[in-house]
Amino acid sequence: MEYLNFLRMLGLDLYYNWVLTLHIIAVITWMAGLFYLPRLFVYHAMEEVGSATSEKFKIMERRLLKAIMNPSLVIVLVTGLLLWGDWLTMGWLHVKLLMVAGMLGCHGLYARWRREFEADKNKHPHTFYRVWNEVPTLLLLIIVPMVVIKPF
Repeated sequence: MEYLNFLRMLGLDLYYNWVLTLHIIAVITWMAGLFYLPRLFVYHAMEEVGSATSEKFKIMERRLLKAIMNPSLVIVLVTGLLLWGDWLTMGWLHVKLLMVAGMLGCHGLYARWRREFEADKNKHPHTFYRVWNEVPTLLLLIIVPMVVIKPF
């Protein structure tokens, strides 16, 4: 397989399973953040600006994004590139990468909305965030079959 040749070039062929394991763990932690952060936004949007609870949500949101989601995302991208190999010609990977691009978009939007909450400039009702809370799940429902079943 070409991806093993690529890893051999980098001197990482003996570590393929470790790289894959790290990739899966990072995906899980990133996804946990993508599921949880908009749920925090739902509850934050229902709080009075400047209240003690609102300030607590700001801390929780910042820590989740900066301490868990951002590092996990970096690890996902780095290990994903190491695992890439010759799969680019496979249709399932195109679909997966499109869905990953959607996840990256969610991450970016969530980061922007967190900054808006931090500045007490939230523009959306809690129902808006309830909808966005479901988007990563829908993307995941496409990604997993693409990776496991590889339908095309």
